[in-house]
Amino acid sequence: MSAAVPMPTPEPRDHTLDACFLGPYGENDALLERLMVEFLRDHVYWRRNFHPEDPPAIATAAAHHPDYLAFEARMRRELHQLSAALKKSVPFHSPRYIGHMASDLLLPGLAAQMLTLPYNPNNVSEDAAPVTVDMEVQVGLQLARMLGYPHDPAQPACAFGHLASGGSLANYQALRLALALKAFPVALRAAGVPELALPVDDWSAFNLAAADTIVLLEQWHAWLAAQSPEQRAHWLTRVEAERIEQRGLVGFFAAHPELRVPLVLAPVTAHYSWSKGLKLLGLGREQLHLLPTCGMRLDLAALRDTLARCAHERQPVLMCVAVLGSTEYGTIDPIDAVLAARAHARTQGVDFSVHVDAAWGGYLATLFRHEDGSLRSRAEVASDYVQFPTPAVHAAFAALADTDSATVDPHKLGYLPYGAGAFICRDHRAMALLAERADYVFHGSTPDSYLARYRSLGQFVPEGSKSGAAAAAVYVTHKVLPLDHRHFGRLPRATVRAAEAFHACAQRFALDIADQLHVLVPFAPDSNLVCLALNPRGSHSVAQANAYVRALHDTLRCDPSQPLQTKEFFGSVTSLRPQMLGAADTARILAALQLDPHSLTPDEGSDRLVILRHTLMNPYLIDHENGISYIERYFEFLGHRARALAVTASTGIPADRSLP
Repeated sequence: MSAAVPMPTPEPRDHTLDACFLGPYGENDALLERLMVEFLRDHVYWRRNFHPEDPPAIATAAAHHPDYLAFEARMRRELHQLSAALKKSVPFHSPRYIGHMASDLLLPGLAAQMLTLPYNPNNVSEDAAPVTVDMEVQVGLQLARMLGYPHDPAQPACAFGHLASGGSLANYQALRLALALKAFPVALRAAGVPELALPVDDWSAFNLAAADTIVLLEQWHAWLAAQSPEQRAHWLTRVEAERIEQRGLVGFFAAHPELRVPLVLAPVTAHYSWSKGLKLLGLGREQLHLLPTCGMRLDLAALRDTLARCAHERQPVLMCVAVLGSTEYGTIDPIDAVLAARAHARTQGVDFSVHVDAAWGGYLATLFRHEDGSLRSRAEVASDYVQFPTPAVHAAFAALADTDSATVDPHKLGYLPYGAGAFICRDHRAMALLAERADYVFHGSTPDSYLARYRSLGQFVPEGSKSGAAAAAVYVTHKVLPLDHRHFGRLPRATVRAAEAFHACAQRFALDIADQLHVLVPFAPDSNLVCLALNPRGSHSVAQANAYVRALHDTLRCDPSQPLQTKEFFGSVTSLRPQMLGAADTARILAALQLDPHSLTPDEGSDRLVILRHTLMNPYLIDHENGISYIERYFEFLGHRARALAVTASTGIPADRSLP
């Protein structure tokens, strides 16, 4: 984004957004209270009318018994203490909070989750959640539509998605599915299944495209169904014995010595959950190959070179991860170019899944969707902004539809309670490879219809028990605010506009304080995260710059030992590491801050540059109705603190002892 062009004229207040949240000041408390009272009473009526002929189990007089009163007193005391302790929580609801990936919660989701909790559905199967398990399956279809995946359950290649505790678990599910797809054709060859057109060798089988593996899986099911019961049992047992899920990694690769354990390719900006995921699956951290970046976006030349080397060395690749909104910087990888690199690798015999980690940026896709689900042109999207989206960003979102799977976090830019992550795969038929069977939970033959099949959700997801209340929260929110630019898109629209305003303020701030401080936005933001790198004038040491930024961050972080009201604003920090930046960007940033490259050493934690990180999620950062820009207020505060700290850094004498 560029901040050189002024922001568009302020527009009339969006009163739909005014009804979306409890509000920074608790403005919608009466609305939430009415909803809660109404639906608590409705829940009680449901209990009383379940079997009205049953007598009340708790006598009316019980409320006056000393033991009852003593219990109530203890409960009230502990709840009051909890309520008091929670006042030290992070004020995510406030426009003064611009730290981590959290903000106020959408009222439809908050109310739906609170409404559903007393029913306590467990979305492992329809036996435990006859209502909310269907909602979770519908959520998967809603998110699939947002991404551009096929979302009509009547179509054979319809997408499928489910909720998870967060993006990390969704990423693990992506690894599980990619590995199952890669290994299944090898298992069919090893079992010697007749009458199927199987690849000629294990290398070809292991590098079959996902779509071709799904076709082979369908053919296998059809062939199996045509066999006699005895033959069906025989071949099912034989193939299952050869599958990687049965043999395990050690047994599978020992049985196929010409195959090597596959790599997972990801940019160095990828979330640490990918390292955890490879460890959990037993693939090992060594199989995670982190690729360099260019401008904090995946370096395509490095990806192409790596794929060419893999083809030459016959090194399989399990997956390439593209990041749609990195955790630290909000940058967006060139997903379209990653798909093009895969297409070229296929000509060299190497195939792999392309997974998009859109835990942060997934809901930005609403900005790119018409109400009918079709893609908006870049010109249509750009009409609301200064420079968003760049051609590269628009191309990345347009390419989502052709990827194999994605992670999206409703509890981030979906403004919903933790934990609600989501995994979505482009073709649900692949999920048959992950199916698990527990007789006490799942019973009967596999249903023919899409919705009926996934009512036994626990067969396909990593968890056992899982909250149906979270599914209700996401489903209701998506119904109230459909996932297109005219509805849900109003939220990310406000945040991207705020990011552009923040970027413009940052550039003005850099000029205003240039006499005392070097200030740099190291990367033009692709989304609604903006970072600031700072260094006092006269300082040329990375260690000194880091100490300065950490001291500045001390005024921006939560301190449980102090009342929250002593803090003006809340921000976060991250770091820039040379191995993540690459030589060119490292040199550029250090030069702009007048830092000596030789001071970037492993000593005293100086192997990286600490920077401020701002997540601009709150839709009220620019309050036109009250004439308040919390962004401008933040830079006034930052300037005051930065100047004081700069004086302290140069003289050793606190410039203003009254400052927090």
